[in-house]
Amino acid sequence: MRTIGFDNERYLFLQSQKINDRINEFGGKLYLEFGGKLFDDYHASRVLPGFQPDSKVRMLNKLKDIAEIVIVISSSDVEKNKRRGDLGITYDVDVLRLIDSFREIGLYVGSVVITKYNAHPSVVLFENKLQSLGIQVYRHYTITDYPANVQLIVSDEGFGKNDYIKTSRSLVVVTAPGPGSGKMAVCLSQLYHEHKRKVKAGYAKFETFPIWNLPLKHPVNLAYEAATADLNDVNMIDPFHLEAYGKTAVNYNRDIEIFPVLKTIFERISGECPYKSPTDMGVNMAGYCITDNQSVINASRQEIIRRFYGVRCALKQGISEQAEVSKLEILMNQLDISPNVERPVVLAATTRAAETNGPAAAIELADGTIVTGKTTDLLGPSSAMLLNALKTLAGIHDDVTLISPTVIEPIQSLKINHFHSKNPRLHMDEVLIALSICAADHSVAKLALEQLKKLKGCQAHSSVILSKVDEDVFKKLGIELTCEAEYQTNKLYHK
Repeated sequence: MRTIGFDNERYLFLQSQKINDRINEFGGKLYLEFGGKLFDDYHASRVLPGFQPDSKVRMLNKLKDIAEIVIVISSSDVEKNKRRGDLGITYDVDVLRLIDSFREIGLYVGSVVITKYNAHPSVVLFENKLQSLGIQVYRHYTITDYPANVQLIVSDEGFGKNDYIKTSRSLVVVTAPGPGSGKMAVCLSQLYHEHKRKVKAGYAKFETFPIWNLPLKHPVNLAYEAATADLNDVNMIDPFHLEAYGKTAVNYNRDIEIFPVLKTIFERISGECPYKSPTDMGVNMAGYCITDNQSVINASRQEIIRRFYGVRCALKQGISEQAEVSKLEILMNQLDISPNVERPVVLAATTRAAETNGPAAAIELADGTIVTGKTTDLLGPSSAMLLNALKTLAGIHDDVTLISPTVIEPIQSLKINHFHSKNPRLHMDEVLIALSICAADHSVAKLALEQLKKLKGCQAHSSVILSKVDEDVFKKLGIELTCEAEYQTNKLYHK
C-alpha cells in the first residue's frame, strides 16, 4: 500500500493564502491563469499521494466570495472534437460539465471565451448552444505572428479586436478543459483592456507542475514531462530566475521561451513588468507540502510507467505518434525504470496470457497480493480477474461460485440474440450487475460485493487493449490500469 507523501490540508491553507497575497499586490484585481485540471487532478493525486483530486476547487472555495470563473476553449479544439484523455469526453462537452460542477459548489461562472475564433459550423453551433443556455460568450481572435509581433499584439488591431470580458470579482480564475486553449492570451488581453479603462489589474499563473522548488530531474517533474509528451514540454532551469536571484528554480520550456515577449507586452501595456522571471509569475505552493519524498518518488515512477503503456496503446490505435513513445522511453531510461520489475502486474498478466494462450489480466492488491484472471466461455479476463480479486479480499475460497450460471446465461442470451453482439462474455459492468443481483439473496455474493471499495488505488495490467466499457469500470473503481499495445484479434475494426 502506498505511503502518504503530501499534506493536503497544509496545501489548501498555503495556496489560498498565497493567492490572496498576490491579489493585494496588484491592488485588488487579479487574473489567475489556472493550469491543469481543477475538479479532477488525478495526475497530481497519483504522483503526490495524499493530494486530493478536488484540492484546487476546495482551495478556491475558500475564496469563492471574491472569485469568478472564466472558461476558455479554442475553436480548433471544438472543430477537431478534441477529447480529454482521462474522462473520454470532448472539450466542448467538458465546458458544460465544468460549469455545472462549479455552480454545484457555489462558485460563480462569469462567461466562456472562444479563442482563435472562426465561424466553423461546429463552433457556431457550440456558441449558439451556450447562449441558449443563458451563458455569456465572448470571442477572441487569432493575432498574426503571435506572440512575436508585440507591436501588433498590444494594439487596437491585436488585443483590441478581442471582446472585453466583463468581470465583477477581484479574483478572475481563467481555466480550460485542457492545455493549449489560450488561457494566457485571454489574461493578457484583459490586462490590455483593463489598462485602457484605467483599471489596475495583475496577472499570475497557477500550475502545479513542474514543481519549481524540486530538482530538475526529480521524478515528480519528469512525470510531468511524461504527462505532456504530446505537447513536447521540457523541464528547464529558469535562467531568468537564476540571474535575478542567484537561486535555482524549475520551469518548463514554453514559459521560459515566452517570458521575454511577456515582459515586453507587460511593459507596453502598463509601462513596467512586475516579474523578473517566469517562476515569479507562479503561485504554486505544492513543493512546500511534500512530507515523504520517497513516497512521491515511487508514485511518480509508477506514473511514468503507466504513461508509457498509455502512449503505446494510443500509437497502436492511431491516435498518438512514435515521438511520444520515444520520449517516454527516454524518461524511463533516465530513471532506470524497468516495468517488469517495478510493476509486478505486467509480468503476472503476460505470463498468465502465455500459459492460457489467451488474453489475461492481473491486479495487485493493497497488501501486495497478485490476483490474475483468464478468458473463459462466460467471462472476459478483466471480469474474471475482478471476481477473483473480490474473492481474495473477502477470504472466499476459489472454488466458490459467486454468480450462478442461471444468472449469467440470460444476460448472454440478451447480448447475442437481441443486442446482436458477437461476444457472449460478460464485461465488468455486466458482472457487477449480476453480482449485485446475486447479493440480494446470497450472503457470500454480498460479502464479495462489499470489497469493491478496497480496490481503489490498486494497480492492474491487461495483456490486450480493453474495450471502452471495461476501461470505464476500472476508472470508476479507482483502479490504475495499463495495457499491452495488442488487440485481442487481428481484425481492423475494434469497438
